[in-house]
Amino acid sequence: MVILGIDPGVATVGFGIVNNDKGTLHPERYGTLTTHTGVRLALRLTQINSDVSELIETFKPDAIAVEELFFNTNLKTAVAVAHGRAAAILAGESHGVPMFEYTPLQVKKAVVGYGRATKKQVMDMVRRLLVMDQSPKPDDAADALAIAICHARFSSSLMSFKGADTCSTI
Repeated sequence: MVILGIDPGVATVGFGIVNNDKGTLHPERYGTLTTHTGVRLALRLTQINSDVSELIETFKPDAIAVEELFFNTNLKTAVAVAHGRAAAILAGESHGVPMFEYTPLQVKKAVVGYGRATKKQVMDMVRRLLVMDQSPKPDDAADALAIAICHARFSSSLMSFKGADTCSTI
């Protein structure tokens, strides 16, 4: 199963493509998609949609896992991330790829085993689980790989076959 993990944003969208081969995880590609500040929002969202579509067409994922919006204190940032998230979701939906969303807590728990893990702990476990020499950089790409790993773990667990509410489909 090929999984495209997406860490949404507008200026930077992290992506990570992981192949789950009978429980063995292999990183296929990871990185970031960027848009330029100063460009109209509509054009930036069009670029995100186009770039995510290109990833889908190139890697043909069986599923797309997107981080659920986490709102802390900055409403302006949350709204911008929501716009970028919507552009990525639209790309997946228009290609007919099943979409799943996970909270940051679910991702940390699936990757590290502890829902309050630090970013450094998540990055280190991503490196270990994907048998990489170094932790993936930048952080957005590492987060996207973690989201893909989270989906690999949830999708292959017995809980998902028994209908437990482990993730939401979009």
